[in-house]
Amino acid sequence: MSLSGVLILSEFIWPEHLYFWISLFVIGTAAPFFIRFEVRHISGREVVLISILAAIAGLSRVPFSAFPSVQPVTFVIIVSSVVFGPESGFIIGTLSAFVSNLFLGQGPWTIWQMYAWGLIGVLAGFLGQTRILRSRLVLCVFGFLAGFLFGWIMNLWIILMNHEWTWAMVMSYYLSSFYFDFAHALSNVFFLAIFSKSWIKILSRFKLKYRLLDDTQMTHPKHKDTN
Repeated sequence: MSLSGVLILSEFIWPEHLYFWISLFVIGTAAPFFIRFEVRHISGREVVLISILAAIAGLSRVPFSAFPSVQPVTFVIIVSSVVFGPESGFIIGTLSAFVSNLFLGQGPWTIWQMYAWGLIGVLAGFLGQTRILRSRLVLCVFGFLAGFLFGWIMNLWIILMNHEWTWAMVMSYYLSSFYFDFAHALSNVFFLAIFSKSWIKILSRFKLKYRLLDDTQMTHPKHKDTN
């Protein structure tokens, strides 16, 4: 069932616990990715790589905190996901939100940011496997749409905190957030247009040279990493 389907259904079944049930749904849809990642056979170097990329993405948000919705987090998540795939992209996306909020403040919005950036990582990873996102133009279009997707998901947690929400209120929230979503979308296009080619090239070389997060080996045991 889609998130919108749960939203509509819960209005009639659990109106007083709407935020709880939707949050539970978000956690439930994210859990399989963490479980899958846990059971995969990955080396210590691969864990370090994912941690570094998540830290870079998360920390890159801090210097831009004075500029609402303008930050390179989504850019880092997208290029990392294109190279390393949807599962790694999801983990990088979720961890980047948690890392950045260690400095900017944790709250009920954190899990929604983790879900939104994780979802963007999954989508970029799947599209990257089809080589669709290897075109800079298509990559920029995806980044533009990802800016709005992130904002639309983040609007939900604010709406659901109000138990007396109406569809008119929902529309007003989404309309009022357009400026911030547009700023996020444009910043994604800016970073992707200028830096995506070099980042993807560097990360791809790193992946091939050290055979890191190779999709052909993710489901097979690896030799113990002695480095």
